[in-house]
Amino acid sequence: MKKTFKRYRLFLIMLGLYGVLYFVEQNLFIASTTKAYNSMIEMVLVLPPVFILLGLLDVWVKRETMVKAMGNDSGLMGILLAFFLGSAAAGPLYAAFPVALTLLRKGSSFKNVLIMIGAWSTTKIPLLLFEAASMGLTFTVTRFLINIFGILGIAFISEKVLGHKELDEIHERAIQLEI
Repeated sequence: MKKTFKRYRLFLIMLGLYGVLYFVEQNLFIASTTKAYNSMIEMVLVLPPVFILLGLLDVWVKRETMVKAMGNDSGLMGILLAFFLGSAAAGPLYAAFPVALTLLRKGSSFKNVLIMIGAWSTTKIPLLLFEAASMGLTFTVTRFLINIFGILGIAFISEKVLGHKELDEIHERAIQLEI
């Protein structure tokens, strides 16, 4: 019981503060409750398909295949595949993290996982089309190129700074993590 309380203490503190908000500022309480409800509905609609696809990925794609396609020695093919997975993905950024965990468990390199998350957050194809229509093609291409170099820079620098020991530890924690 004590371990459970310790684990959820921040949540319980926030819940208590939220209860106080009800008595102090009811309009703000109602507005935040509405936003929280809408966010929960969005998550309920987005996450089940993501988890179904992750289950299929986990069952259908062998670890050896993932290591070859996106592992440490995958080279340019792994980078391009990571960009494609992130850019073609649907859903908000929080849906990318279970995908990233599955990729790490299957043997994808940390660099390629970071590239996938970066692409998911900034280079989605529908976003690029909307942006080109509303902001112009020059702006979209410029932002896209800056994002590509930024994503690659972050991924390569992160991998170099962390080193082999830390990267191995990240992979081990991903494998051992209970979902």
